[in-house]
Amino acid sequence: MQILSTEHWSLLATRSLGYTEFFSRANMFFSVLSGAVIALALIAQAGRFETFIAAAILLLAITFFVGLATIARIAQLNYEDTLWVTGMNRIRHAYLELHPELTQYFVTSKHDDMLGIFTTLGLAQVLPGRRLLTDLGHSLTTLPGMLTIIVAVVAGAWGAVVSVALGFPQLLAVAAGVGCFLITMVGSSIWGQRVVRRFAKGTAAQFPSPS
Repeated sequence: MQILSTEHWSLLATRSLGYTEFFSRANMFFSVLSGAVIALALIAQAGRFETFIAAAILLLAITFFVGLATIARIAQLNYEDTLWVTGMNRIRHAYLELHPELTQYFVTSKHDDMLGIFTTLGLAQVLPGRRLLTDLGHSLTTLPGMLTIIVAVVAGAWGAVVSVALGFPQLLAVAAGVGCFLITMVGSSIWGQRVVRRFAKGTAAQFPSPS
């Protein structure tokens, strides 16, 4: 029991470190985004259109890169956090093997499959693959989902600015911006689903939930 408790606290501490980096990465991205917007506003006040376009292309590209890197790192942190939750569910299963009479007092799960993991996280009702609208609504309210929308907007703005710099008419510039936005959203969604599937396939459940 002492060994299990020590491992349990170790996993909790590791999760805490992950959440700290989680929010630090997000704050870093928003700092870069705010700095880029302020810089472009100051350049726009100078009144030179060519300078503004060149600066916008550079700053938006940098912001887009930082945004993608932030989303990728947060996805990796979510992947790691799911591993730690899996370990805690297995330890909880061991607790209840030693003292099965305590089962009624646990609100978290003792199973290490996807349903058990999402139950421990309090997200059993939004388990991926059950309902399309529920999955979509949940994904948009999470921090990675919100960041994806913001990064997609940055990508759309960059595509529109590049189109203007190339001399495209206004309608084509708007279409390019919308296209970049949609490509970023769809690409991020597909990549996120692959991360979930990779974890589900790569982790064999030792204590699956009852059918």
